[in-house]
Amino acid sequence: MPAKSTDNKKTVAENRRARFDYAISETVEAGLMLTGTEVKALREGKANIAESYASPENGEIWLINANIPEYSAGNRQNHEPKRPRKLLLHKREIARLTQAVERKGFTLVPLRLYFNDRGIAKLLLGVGEGKKLRDKRDTVKDRDWSRQKQRLLRDRG
Repeated sequence: MPAKSTDNKKTVAENRRARFDYAISETVEAGLMLTGTEVKALREGKANIAESYASPENGEIWLINANIPEYSAGNRQNHEPKRPRKLLLHKREIARLTQAVERKGFTLVPLRLYFNDRGIAKLLLGVGEGKKLRDKRDTVKDRDWSRQKQRLLRDRG
């Protein structure tokens, strides 16, 4: 699937299931500390953040389990695909996110991995709370009703 471009931002990977599984209360844009072959692999549009999460450790926030496959033209200095990657945030943001995770029971969920208009790889990180099964059913019901409502409006007028 080729990467799509919206608002001068080239999306590399998107976690579409995150908004279904989590009630996202706020989002934070974070930079990533990457090696050269990782950036080249991202520019090829290859990445998967569907099963990844962010975790605060030792005053830093790390992206765990994100899969950036090896660069096709890379040599023996190629990167490890699922290595932990440090997220670049301000100290106040790190403190606020760490506090939310430890005290309130929130989870840091990666929502989107993209290149901004300056060509720098960024990660949109959501602070969310896990939804219960009932909340997920309500989400599906609301989505189905809005689709049906759009069809009715389109057919009638």
